[in-house]
Amino acid sequence: MNRRALFAGLAGLGTVALARRCFANVPLAADKIDMPPADTRAHFVAWMAANRGEDPNFLGQRWDRLQALFQHQDVWGAKNVRAYLLTPREKFVTPANLDRAYVWHYLDIGFGVTITGPHTVARMTSALDVAPGAKVLEIGTGSGYQSAFLSNLTDRVFTIEIIPALAARTRRLYDDLISHGYVEYRFITTKNADGYYGWEQYAPFDRIIVTCGIDHVPPPLLQQLKPDGIMVIPVGPPGAQHVLKIVAARGVDGAIATRRSDIYGGAPISFVPFTRLEGGRISGTHNAD
Repeated sequence: MNRRALFAGLAGLGTVALARRCFANVPLAADKIDMPPADTRAHFVAWMAANRGEDPNFLGQRWDRLQALFQHQDVWGAKNVRAYLLTPREKFVTPANLDRAYVWHYLDIGFGVTITGPHTVARMTSALDVAPGAKVLEIGTGSGYQSAFLSNLTDRVFTIEIIPALAARTRRLYDDLISHGYVEYRFITTKNADGYYGWEQYAPFDRIIVTCGIDHVPPPLLQQLKPDGIMVIPVGPPGAQHVLKIVAARGVDGAIATRRSDIYGGAPISFVPFTRLEGGRISGTHNAD
């Protein structure tokens, strides 16, 4: 779909329900918004500032980054455009990087890890093809931006972070944002654990997204993916992973067969390593080598 056709589709999604002030800082809850205005930058910024209470400066940067996402074909489908536009990336970067919230590349968030760049987040999420009501598992909560993005697509998001202090910090951030009117983040269930083993309590999942690099696909995650479910995962050697879209099918004998495709057409992308817990402490990675 070209950009003109996509914008025409956005304009036809319907009108927004009557605004009502449900919380102090965000007048209009996300679930009351079909689609923010997508005709012009000025219209988008003015409408979002009035109805979501967000900073016009960051809103302008968000709009400008969307144009780059379109240019590089990193986001597709009206639902993913909506999720991108409603997710304030500036809330998830560190104060030191606030003025760079919408730059192309990843940014440091402390603890030796990063917030993934907006182009990679948008492309991985678009490839995941999340339907409303789908149960989604994220491995690597990190800053919280990816799960926040997902919460604008489905009301069942489960996310695991291995670093205790980071998991706690991001949970506090979600709770603070919920209290200020970002009610969609109530859909995010968090856990501090080793994500290699998934989250059996809530399995199986319709979709699984892994935001750290590993040299193989973890068998427990495949086992927890529903038949015909989709996993998006960076696989390969350190610093040069290939982001794979994996569609799983389980045969009558219980064996899992997968179809794999590279969402970047073979171009390597660098991710933080998929670390592991050993004896209750983070020790090394889950790479087989």
